[in-house]
Amino acid sequence: MSDNDSLYRLIEPEAQALGFALVRVRLFGKGDERTLQVMAERPDTRQLTIDDCAELSRRLSDMLDQFEVEGRDPIEGAYRLEVSSPGIDRPLTRCQDFTDWAGHEARIVLTEPVDGQKQFKGDLEGIDVDGQIAIRHSRTHELARVPFALIADAKLVLTDRLIAATVPLSMEGADEEIEDLSADADTVEEEESN
Repeated sequence: MSDNDSLYRLIEPEAQALGFALVRVRLFGKGDERTLQVMAERPDTRQLTIDDCAELSRRLSDMLDQFEVEGRDPIEGAYRLEVSSPGIDRPLTRCQDFTDWAGHEARIVLTEPVDGQKQFKGDLEGIDVDGQIAIRHSRTHELARVPFALIADAKLVLTDRLIAATVPLSMEGADEEIEDLSADADTVEEEESN
């Protein structure tokens, strides 16, 4: 049961119980170096705070530990759990993402070519009436339409326009954190000089 779709179905209710929308679940790596990556967001802000990440991580760890105790471990062997916000240059994993982020630049890679092309980079124009993703080429400015089912990977491209459109949740406490880091650095310098 360790394929990504099954893991998504297992994890989604846990994220929703905390009020989060699941963006992506991906198990990658080999052997003991595997990582279970979980990306989620608050629907109202499209971001996740550090406290949100910690809360979701604890909930998922408890759930996965319980499955292991019951002999129903969905992931055999060792792995690392990584919970994060999707970030500014986020992956686009749901149909709605292509509408929500219309007007922003994206890079799309397909599993098979459409009109002889497997990679597209340009401004998203949403989803057309046929349910295909519409993207306007950066160079040619021609409109391409690609089926959602053929998308292997898609993500936003970090641009000034995207940064301006993405408002941080809160900077409260950032000064204190920076001061704490400076104090730690001073302590390390004193210890090294002694």
